Amino acid sequence: MVTSTPAGPQPKAGILDITAYVPGKAGAKGAKVHKLSANESPIGASSLAAAAYAQEAANLSLYPDGAATALREAIAARYGLAADRIICGAGSDEILQLIAHAYLTAGDEAIYSQYGFMVYPIVIAASGAKAVVAPEKNYTTDVDAMLACVTPRTKVMFLANPNNPTGTYLPFSEVKRLHAALPPHVLLVLDAAYAEFVRNNDYEAGIALASEAPNVIMARTFSKIHGLAALRLGWAYGPAAIIDVLNRIRGAFNVSSAAISAGVAAIGDTAFVERAYQHNETWLHFLSEEIRKLGLVVTPSVGNFVLIHFKDAAQAQSADAYLQAHGLILRRMDGYGLPHTLRLSVGTEEANRAVVSALRELLK
Repeated sequence: MVTSTPAGPQPKAGILDITAYVPGKAGAKGAKVHKLSANESPIGASSLAAAAYAQEAANLSLYPDGAATALREAIAARYGLAADRIICGAGSDEILQLIAHAYLTAGDEAIYSQYGFMVYPIVIAASGAKAVVAPEKNYTTDVDAMLACVTPRTKVMFLANPNNPTGTYLPFSEVKRLHAALPPHVLLVLDAAYAEFVRNNDYEAGIALASEAPNVIMARTFSKIHGLAALRLGWAYGPAAIIDVLNRIRGAFNVSSAAISAGVAAIGDTAFVERAYQHNETWLHFLSEEIRKLGLVVTPSVGNFVLIHFKDAAQAQSADAYLQAHGLILRRMDGYGLPHTLRLSVGTEEANRAVVSALRELLK
């Protein structure tokens, strides 16, 4: 029997089974469009960061510092960390990819929660490992369910805290309980992309745990509260041995000079961060309360977004179409297994009020 051979190079097993990440829609019809689909900063970026970025235009012919020394030192000074235990990347997404590449292979398993960030299953599958999904309770990570998924093949556990797209979080006591029950060979990845928006007394991003434990790494980003999403800039802090491993496989110049300079300025501009936090606090509360008054369910969120629940997928789809027709772009959550929901990023005052007004008209 003659079998046909596919023409051209073929990817390794499992790659074509991956569902590609689909970002939030960026455009819609209408004279004015409010993009509220990507959890971007509604107040822009620090003017100091923008000025630092612009200054790098004179140095475009030069390679950046491959170690991102100035940025690591600025982050270390801001949080009281050891600079040599920090790694910087092209967004925290790249760091998640490096972790999966370094610590997962065929036959391994990695765990994440039911409505966890969609990048997790992508990086797990790309490494050849098996993604194991732990069910959530009330759209919140369930520590006991996560632990029940651990097997001798488990090598990595991803925990988004706060979580995107639900906006829920685990108190630090629960994070510590989760870590204490993990076998020492399992790497706990604390994805704290939205940490700066949370000031609840029972929350911690994970710096203390990553400082003390040999199997914990914390990832952060400059895309959210710092407003540098266009630059693709992230960082992680963890044990020296793990940082050493990741540095061995990252790109030699994975962070641009412009991103390094803007990041140094942004991390030092605490006044901007406070303004961004206060804007989010005001309008997160406004959106949550006003949308609930319309009879819709909103998952309690500590991020810079809210998850709105409609009665079914058809109503969510109709709402999405109606909002787009009014220049308001939200994020469909079908890919997360939440087809009855839309995720709404906190926007400007104008955008926030427009969304509430449009939903009110729609639901009349």
